[in-house]
Amino acid sequence: MLTLLNLLSAVALLIWGTHIVRTGILRVYGSNLRHLIGQNMAKRPLAFIAGILVTAMVQSSNATAMLVTSFVGQGLMALTPALATMLGADVGTALMARVLTFDLSWLSPLLIFLGVIFFLSRKQTRAGQLGRVGIGLGLIILALQLIVEAAAPITHAQGVKVLFASLTGDILLDALMGALFAMISYSSLAAVLLTATLAGAGVISLPVAIGLVIGANIGSGVLAFLSTNMQNAAGRQVALGSLLYKLIGLLLIIPVLDPLAQWMDSLDFSPQEVVIGFHLLYNTLRCLVLLPTVGPMAKVCAWLLPERPETNGRAKPRHLDSTALATPSLALANAARETLRIGDLIDNMLEAVRDVLHGKQTAVTQEMRNLNDDVEVLYNAIKLYLAQMPREDLSEQDSRRWAEIIELAINLKLASDLIERMLRKIQQQKTAQRRSFSEVGIEELAGLHEQLIANLRLGLSVFLSADPESARQLLREKRRFRAQERRLAHAHVSRLQRKIVQSIETSSLHLELIADMKRLNSLFCGSAYVVLGSSETGALAVDDMADITHSP
Repeated sequence: MLTLLNLLSAVALLIWGTHIVRTGILRVYGSNLRHLIGQNMAKRPLAFIAGILVTAMVQSSNATAMLVTSFVGQGLMALTPALATMLGADVGTALMARVLTFDLSWLSPLLIFLGVIFFLSRKQTRAGQLGRVGIGLGLIILALQLIVEAAAPITHAQGVKVLFASLTGDILLDALMGALFAMISYSSLAAVLLTATLAGAGVISLPVAIGLVIGANIGSGVLAFLSTNMQNAAGRQVALGSLLYKLIGLLLIIPVLDPLAQWMDSLDFSPQEVVIGFHLLYNTLRCLVLLPTVGPMAKVCAWLLPERPETNGRAKPRHLDSTALATPSLALANAARETLRIGDLIDNMLEAVRDVLHGKQTAVTQEMRNLNDDVEVLYNAIKLYLAQMPREDLSEQDSRRWAEIIELAINLKLASDLIERMLRKIQQQKTAQRRSFSEVGIEELAGLHEQLIANLRLGLSVFLSADPESARQLLREKRRFRAQERRLAHAHVSRLQRKIVQSIETSSLHLELIADMKRLNSLFCGSAYVVLGSSETGALAVDDMADITHSP
């Protein structure tokens, strides 16, 4: 029992080490890896090579699959080059399996020792994250040694021999067992190494080992497909194509299994080396043979998993890629893009306010309520997405950007609720009380409203570009808006003094709308203060104030 527990703990350590390496690499080089995957991938050979390199870096074909499926799901990468990248990932994981089977026992303690020093002393720097990678690599090498040591006594157990004696070379049964090994250990690498150990101990024959290795590849494909269950159809098509390619590899090797096993058995290598070598040779040849077929395979996957139109009418996040959370800069960029979508929805809501003011709409439509619901959905999604990023691991710059994004998202959500209340006020005034604004009042509100829309769009541009000059321009526009708001309030009071009936009837609503627009403008201009900082936001140049009037 203790021996089995040692084996399971060694497999768990291997998985944990792989996770640490993947996290560290993505945090340091995540943007570069995504750039490598996403750029110039129209050519299949380049996509294939990119898959090999990225997988060699992150130590996991599943990690590469998550990156690629997220790219395809967001429309940043076509399905055909994505499938070529996944074929390259299969070769990359086989190469790393071969590298990690060398005698690197001396390297493990060195990597862990240096990694801990760098990670604890410089945690939020690039050197600290590279220290994390060193810890992960050391744990991987250590875990591989422990797997071999723990599996050795198990192979001599009578029950284990009886269990594996039932595997007589039936390729389908062996492949099924290998897939189960890979899924249970959550790592095809662990399954392949365990298979090599069993073959070296004489517990299983070479044909059985071949079947287990092929099955381990299929198991990793099943895991990748299951991990995309929550993605859209485009992302799942990539994982489906990768899984189908692994199943096709099984079908291709069945006719040549016996002569291949006899030839490999005649080689002057140890059983462990033969199994690892077969894993590399099989993946390389399979992927090279199937690489020209990525075009037809893309069509098959699109036919099997077609895109389905949205039926619930609710907005869904497009850019909140969960796989990017390991790379803070990329995750923050995704959250910023999603926040700009909320800004577009607010823009549409303000357009609806203009239509209501001009009498083109007489009520708050269902479309307006849907827009507010969409803002709610995206706002909650952004909050939950940012909440998954531990701020203690963020650099000072990333932490500041995190705060900027959540602040803008909150401001836009408050603006959405305020706009809906404004529309309800106008609706009640026009339909329930049968009152309307004076022509002059309508013109004043419409003019102020146009300034409000312009400031919203400028504020979103400032948030995106962080341009100081645009931020100063936004502050100037904010002050002009406040001056205009005061002037219009004074003008409305003047009309009351002249006893204009329509102005008297709509006075409360008129002043409330001006005050609401003032609050909205403050929410939209908040990004300028973030860009300029407290040292610059308190004052504008004298010539900037020349065009700001306070006349009644």
